[in-house]
Amino acid sequence: MKLQGIFPPITTPFDHNGEIYWSKIHHNVEKWNLTTLAGYVVMGSTGESVHCTTEEKIQVWEAVAKHAAPDKLLIAGTGVESVRETVALTNRAAELGYKAAMVRTPHYYKNLINRADAQALYYRAVADQSRLPLIIYNWPQTTGVDIPVEAVVALSEHPNVIAIKESSGNLEKVMQMIREVRHGFQVMVGSAPTLWPSLLMGATGAILAYANAAPYSVIAIWEAYRTREEAAGLDWQNRIGRASALVTGKYGVPGLKYAMDLNGYYGGPPRLPLSVPTPAAKQEIEEAFRDLKG
Repeated sequence: MKLQGIFPPITTPFDHNGEIYWSKIHHNVEKWNLTTLAGYVVMGSTGESVHCTTEEKIQVWEAVAKHAAPDKLLIAGTGVESVRETVALTNRAAELGYKAAMVRTPHYYKNLINRADAQALYYRAVADQSRLPLIIYNWPQTTGVDIPVEAVVALSEHPNVIAIKESSGNLEKVMQMIREVRHGFQVMVGSAPTLWPSLLMGATGAILAYANAAPYSVIAIWEAYRTREEAAGLDWQNRIGRASALVTGKYGVPGLKYAMDLNGYYGGPPRLPLSVPTPAAKQEIEEAFRDLKG
Protein backbone atom coordinates (compact mmCIF):
# COMPACT_ATOMS: atom_id res chain seq x y z
CA MET A 1 0.00 0.00 0.00
CA LYS A 2 1.41 3.35 -1.04
CA LEU A 3 0.85 6.24 1.35
CA GLN A 4 1.61 9.25 -0.80
CA GLY A 5 0.30 12.78 -0.69
CA ILE A 6 -1.55 14.73 1.98
CA PHE A 7 -3.99 13.21 4.46
CA PRO A 8 -5.89 15.32 7.01
CA PRO A 9 -6.54 13.65 10.36
CA ILE A 10 -10.06 14.99 10.32
CA THR A 11 -11.72 16.79 13.20
CA THR A 12 -14.89 15.45 14.78
CA PRO A 13 -17.69 18.03 14.62
CA PHE A 14 -19.61 18.62 17.83
CA ASP A 15 -22.58 20.88 18.48
CA HIS A 16 -22.73 23.27 21.42
CA ASN A 17 -24.14 20.52 23.64
CA GLY A 18 -21.11 18.34 22.95
CA GLU A 19 -23.03 15.91 20.74
CA ILE A 20 -21.57 14.70 17.44
CA TYR A 21 -22.96 16.89 14.67
CA TRP A 22 -23.59 14.25 12.03
CA SER A 23 -24.68 16.51 9.17
CA LYS A 24 -21.43 18.46 9.50
CA ILE A 25 -19.39 15.30 8.90
CA HIS A 26 -21.15 15.11 5.55
CA HIS A 27 -20.58 18.83 4.95
CA ASN A 28 -16.84 18.69 5.59
CA VAL A 29 -16.14 15.42 3.79
CA GLU A 30 -18.09 16.59 0.76
CA LYS A 31 -15.91 19.71 0.53
CA TRP A 32 -12.66 17.77 1.05
CA ASN A 33 -13.75 15.32 -1.65
CA LEU A 34 -13.40 18.18 -4.14
CA THR A 35 -9.68 18.45 -3.40
CA THR A 36 -6.82 16.14 -4.32
CA LEU A 37 -6.25 15.09 -0.72
CA ALA A 38 -5.11 11.47 -0.77
CA GLY A 39 -7.55 10.32 1.89
CA TYR A 40 -8.69 10.80 5.45
CA VAL A 41 -7.48 9.69 8.86
CA VAL A 42 -10.56 9.28 11.06
CA MET A 43 -10.50 9.32 14.87
CA GLY A 44 -6.91 10.34 15.40
CA SER A 45 -5.86 12.81 18.07
CA THR A 46 -7.11 15.73 15.95
CA GLY A 47 -10.48 13.97 15.90
CA GLU A 48 -10.54 14.10 19.70
CA SER A 49 -10.67 10.32 19.83
CA VAL A 50 -9.77 10.39 23.52
CA HIS A 51 -13.05 12.25 24.10
CA CYS A 52 -15.16 9.71 22.22
CA THR A 53 -16.69 6.43 23.30
CA THR A 54 -16.04 3.22 21.41
CA GLU A 55 -19.55 3.36 19.97
CA GLU A 56 -19.01 6.95 18.79
CA LYS A 57 -15.72 6.04 17.11
CA ILE A 58 -17.41 3.27 15.15
CA GLN A 59 -20.30 5.54 14.17
CA VAL A 60 -17.93 8.26 12.94
CA TRP A 61 -15.95 5.69 10.93
CA GLU A 62 -19.22 4.59 9.34
CA ALA A 63 -20.30 8.15 8.56
CA VAL A 64 -17.02 9.14 6.92
CA ALA A 65 -16.88 5.91 4.91
CA LYS A 66 -20.39 6.62 3.66
CA HIS A 67 -19.56 10.10 2.39
CA ALA A 68 -15.92 9.76 1.28
CA ALA A 69 -15.20 9.76 -2.45
CA PRO A 70 -14.14 6.35 -3.81
CA ASP A 71 -10.61 7.57 -4.55
CA LYS A 72 -9.91 8.60 -0.94
CA LEU A 73 -7.89 6.15 1.14
CA LEU A 74 -9.46 5.67 4.57
CA ILE A 75 -7.25 5.25 7.62
CA ALA A 76 -8.71 4.62 11.08
CA GLY A 77 -7.16 5.98 14.24
CA THR A 78 -7.43 2.92 16.49
CA GLY A 79 -4.61 3.23 19.02
CA VAL A 80 -5.48 2.96 22.71
CA GLU A 81 -3.43 1.77 25.65
CA SER A 82 -4.11 -1.97 25.60
CA VAL A 83 -3.22 -4.39 22.85
CA ARG A 84 -6.58 -6.16 23.22
CA GLU A 85 -8.74 -3.07 22.67
CA THR A 86 -6.53 -1.70 19.90
CA VAL A 87 -6.85 -4.99 18.00
CA ALA A 88 -10.62 -5.02 18.49
CA LEU A 89 -11.00 -1.45 17.21
CA THR A 90 -8.66 -2.08 14.27
CA ASN A 91 -10.52 -5.16 13.15
CA ARG A 92 -13.85 -3.36 13.46
CA ALA A 93 -12.51 -0.60 11.21
CA ALA A 94 -11.46 -3.25 8.70
CA GLU A 95 -15.06 -4.48 8.56
CA LEU A 96 -16.16 -0.94 7.67
CA GLY A 97 -13.84 -0.71 4.67
CA TYR A 98 -10.85 1.08 6.16
CA LYS A 99 -7.52 0.20 4.56
CA ALA A 100 -4.99 0.95 7.31
CA ALA A 101 -4.89 1.75 11.02
CA MET A 102 -2.91 4.56 12.65
CA VAL A 103 -1.88 3.48 16.13
CA ARG A 104 -0.39 5.95 18.59
CA THR A 105 2.34 4.98 20.99
CA PRO A 106 1.02 3.67 24.32
CA HIS A 107 2.05 6.09 27.05
CA TYR A 108 -0.03 5.93 30.23
CA TYR A 109 2.45 3.80 32.20
CA LYS A 110 5.40 5.90 31.08
CA ASN A 111 7.91 4.54 33.57
CA LEU A 112 7.29 1.01 32.28
CA ILE A 113 6.64 1.58 28.58
CA ASN A 114 8.95 4.42 27.53
CA ARG A 115 11.53 1.96 26.19
CA ALA A 116 12.30 0.58 22.75
CA ASP A 117 11.58 -3.04 23.71
CA ALA A 118 8.22 -2.22 25.35
CA GLN A 119 7.04 -0.14 22.38
CA ALA A 120 8.16 -2.83 19.94
CA LEU A 121 6.29 -5.50 21.94
CA TYR A 122 3.07 -3.47 21.82
CA TYR A 123 3.19 -2.90 18.07
CA ARG A 124 4.22 -6.46 17.23
CA ALA A 125 1.39 -7.85 19.34
CA VAL A 126 -1.15 -5.57 17.63
CA ALA A 127 0.27 -6.21 14.15
CA ASP A 128 0.19 -9.98 14.63
CA GLN A 129 -3.57 -9.89 15.25
CA SER A 130 -4.65 -6.98 13.07
CA ARG A 131 -6.57 -7.33 9.84
CA LEU A 132 -5.24 -3.94 8.71
CA PRO A 133 -1.67 -2.81 8.08
CA LEU A 134 -0.42 -0.52 10.84
CA ILE A 135 0.98 3.00 10.81
CA ILE A 136 2.95 3.85 13.94
CA TYR A 137 1.93 7.25 15.30
CA ASN A 138 4.57 9.15 17.24
CA TRP A 139 3.65 12.49 18.85
CA PRO A 140 5.89 12.94 21.88
CA GLN A 141 4.82 16.53 22.53
CA THR A 142 1.45 15.17 23.68
CA THR A 143 2.08 11.60 24.82
CA GLY A 144 5.41 12.20 26.53
CA VAL A 145 6.73 9.08 24.79
CA ASP A 146 9.11 9.29 21.84
CA ILE A 147 9.50 5.93 20.14
CA PRO A 148 13.23 5.41 19.50
CA VAL A 149 14.56 5.03 15.96
CA GLU A 150 15.90 1.57 16.77
CA ALA A 151 12.38 0.41 17.66
CA VAL A 152 10.98 1.79 14.40
CA VAL A 153 13.77 0.11 12.42
CA ALA A 154 13.03 -3.23 14.10
CA LEU A 155 9.27 -2.86 13.57
CA SER A 156 9.80 -1.99 9.91
CA GLU A 157 10.72 -5.66 9.41
CA HIS A 158 7.23 -6.78 10.46
CA PRO A 159 5.15 -7.44 7.33
CA ASN A 160 2.06 -5.79 8.84
CA VAL A 161 3.76 -2.57 10.01
CA ILE A 162 4.02 -0.43 6.90
CA ALA A 163 4.71 3.16 7.97
CA ILE A 164 5.19 5.74 10.67
CA LYS A 165 3.59 9.13 11.16
CA GLU A 166 6.41 11.08 12.80
CA SER A 167 4.95 14.22 14.34
CA SER A 168 7.85 15.34 16.51
CA GLY A 169 9.09 17.83 13.92
CA ASN A 170 12.60 16.41 14.47
CA LEU A 171 14.14 16.49 11.00
CA GLU A 172 17.27 14.65 12.12
CA LYS A 173 15.13 11.78 13.38
CA VAL A 174 13.12 11.72 10.15
CA MET A 175 16.35 11.52 8.15
CA GLN A 176 17.74 8.70 10.31
CA MET A 177 14.56 6.65 9.98
CA ILE A 178 14.44 7.09 6.22
CA ARG A 179 18.04 5.95 6.07
CA GLU A 180 17.74 2.89 8.34
CA VAL A 181 14.26 1.34 7.95
CA ARG A 182 13.76 -1.57 5.59
CA HIS A 183 13.18 -0.77 1.93
CA GLY A 184 9.48 -0.15 1.31
CA PHE A 185 8.66 1.03 4.83
CA GLN A 186 7.16 4.52 4.53
CA VAL A 187 8.03 7.51 6.68
CA MET A 188 5.27 10.11 6.78
CA VAL A 189 5.37 13.33 8.76
CA GLY A 190 2.79 15.05 10.89
CA SER A 191 4.39 18.46 11.15
CA ALA A 192 3.18 21.05 8.63
CA PRO A 193 5.91 23.57 9.56
CA THR A 194 8.55 21.05 8.38
CA LEU A 195 6.67 19.55 5.41
CA TRP A 196 8.87 20.74 2.54
CA PRO A 197 12.25 19.73 4.03
CA SER A 198 10.77 16.39 5.14
CA LEU A 199 9.64 15.62 1.59
CA LEU A 200 13.08 16.52 0.26
CA MET A 201 14.59 14.05 2.73
CA GLY A 202 12.42 11.24 1.40
CA ALA A 203 9.17 11.32 3.39
CA THR A 204 6.42 9.74 1.25
CA GLY A 205 3.70 12.10 2.37
CA ALA A 206 2.13 13.72 5.38
CA ILE A 207 -0.79 13.45 7.81
CA LEU A 208 -1.43 17.08 8.73
CA ALA A 209 -4.00 18.53 11.12
CA TYR A 210 -3.53 21.91 9.43
CA ALA A 211 -4.90 20.39 6.19
CA ASN A 212 -8.40 20.35 7.73
CA ALA A 213 -8.58 24.13 7.43
CA ALA A 214 -6.40 24.97 4.41
CA PRO A 215 -5.89 21.83 2.33
CA TYR A 216 -4.98 23.57 -0.91
CA SER A 217 -1.87 25.19 0.54
CA VAL A 218 -0.30 21.89 1.62
CA ILE A 219 -1.46 20.17 -1.54
CA ALA A 220 0.47 22.94 -3.34
CA ILE A 221 3.61 21.97 -1.42
CA TRP A 222 3.10 18.30 -2.31
CA GLU A 223 2.57 19.15 -5.99
CA ALA A 224 5.64 21.38 -6.01
CA TYR A 225 7.66 18.49 -4.61
CA ARG A 226 6.19 16.04 -7.10
CA THR A 227 6.92 18.31 -10.07
CA ARG A 228 10.31 19.47 -8.69
CA GLU A 229 9.38 23.13 -8.45
CA GLU A 230 11.61 24.13 -5.57
CA ALA A 231 10.79 27.84 -5.58
CA ALA A 232 7.06 27.15 -5.37
CA GLY A 233 7.55 24.60 -2.59
CA LEU A 234 9.63 27.00 -0.50
CA ASP A 235 7.20 29.83 -1.15
CA TRP A 236 4.20 27.85 0.06
CA GLN A 237 6.12 26.47 3.03
CA ASN A 238 6.90 30.00 4.12
CA ARG A 239 3.31 31.09 3.60
CA ILE A 240 1.86 28.42 5.91
CA GLY A 241 4.52 28.70 8.60
CA ARG A 242 2.78 30.96 11.09
CA ALA A 243 -0.75 29.62 10.57
CA SER A 244 0.27 25.99 10.83
CA ALA A 245 2.24 26.61 14.02
CA LEU A 246 -0.76 28.29 15.63
CA VAL A 247 -3.26 25.51 14.97
CA THR A 248 -0.99 22.50 15.47
CA GLY A 249 0.97 23.81 18.43
CA LYS A 250 -0.04 26.95 20.23
CA TYR A 251 -3.85 26.65 20.10
CA GLY A 252 -4.26 23.02 19.11
CA VAL A 253 -7.60 21.47 18.16
CA PRO A 254 -9.75 24.42 19.37
CA GLY A 255 -7.68 26.81 17.25
CA LEU A 256 -7.79 24.48 14.27
CA LYS A 257 -11.56 24.22 14.50
CA TYR A 258 -11.84 28.00 14.54
CA ALA A 259 -9.64 28.21 11.43
CA MET A 260 -11.96 25.71 9.74
CA ASP A 261 -14.93 27.94 10.54
CA LEU A 262 -13.10 30.85 8.90
CA ASN A 263 -12.49 28.85 5.73
CA GLY A 264 -15.94 27.46 5.02
CA TYR A 265 -15.65 24.13 6.81
CA TYR A 266 -17.42 23.30 10.05
CA GLY A 267 -15.05 23.35 12.99
CA GLY A 268 -17.36 24.19 15.84
CA PRO A 269 -16.50 23.79 19.51
CA PRO A 270 -14.22 21.11 20.89
CA ARG A 271 -15.59 18.67 23.44
CA LEU A 272 -15.01 19.49 27.09
CA PRO A 273 -12.62 19.82 28.84
CA LEU A 274 -11.13 21.61 25.79
CA SER A 275 -12.57 25.09 25.33
CA VAL A 276 -13.01 27.51 22.47
CA PRO A 277 -10.21 30.01 21.77
CA THR A 278 -10.19 33.36 23.53
CA PRO A 279 -11.03 36.52 21.54
CA ALA A 280 -7.31 37.36 21.38
CA ALA A 281 -6.49 33.88 20.07
CA LYS A 282 -9.24 34.14 17.46
CA GLN A 283 -7.84 37.44 16.23
CA GLU A 284 -4.36 35.95 15.92
CA ILE A 285 -5.72 32.99 13.96
CA GLU A 286 -7.76 35.27 11.69
CA GLU A 287 -4.66 37.31 10.84
CA ALA A 288 -2.57 34.22 10.13
CA PHE A 289 -5.21 32.67 7.84
CA ARG A 290 -6.17 35.87 6.01
CA ASP A 291 -4.35 34.79 2.83
CA LEU A 292 -4.91 31.04 3.29
CA LYS A 293 -8.54 30.60 2.37
CA GLY A 294 -10.35 27.52 1.12
